[in-house]
Amino acid sequence: MDFDSTRRVLEAFEHEGVRYIVFGAAALNLHGLARFTEDLDVFLAPDADNVLRLKRALRSVFDDPQIEDISATDLLGDYPVVQYVPPDGTFHLDLVTRLGEAFGFDDLESTRLAFGDVTVSVATPNTLYRMKRDTVRLKDKADAELLRQRFKLEP
Repeated sequence: MDFDSTRRVLEAFEHEGVRYIVFGAAALNLHGLARFTEDLDVFLAPDADNVLRLKRALRSVFDDPQIEDISATDLLGDYPVVQYVPPDGTFHLDLVTRLGEAFGFDDLESTRLAFGDVTVSVATPNTLYRMKRDTVRLKDKADAELLRQRFKLEP
């Protein structure tokens, strides 16, 4: 994970008032569980104004005309996931407003954690566990078990 770019993106989200929750491997890292990742998974509140704040935030970090291609229509449509790769290509952002019928923004519990000089919204260990425990990917199952043990979660 590109630490500096991730920090700058999350600082911009905070500055612009983006309603978001970090999940996935980056969230594990923020909770103190080391896990390699090349992306930043972000759940977004599913409304057009939030998408506009998201785009403003990204433009403040990256000089990239491709940001304009991110649309509320995509993020609020039938396949509500957009992958954004900044021009330097060192990492990417997976922007999500819903994961099938299993999880929407309002289904996630979040907490605020320090990340460098900024405080960010991160899925709670219990939420991450619920998201990962029933998937078919082996690394997600391993993550779920690590979360369960570290945070003494009920199976």
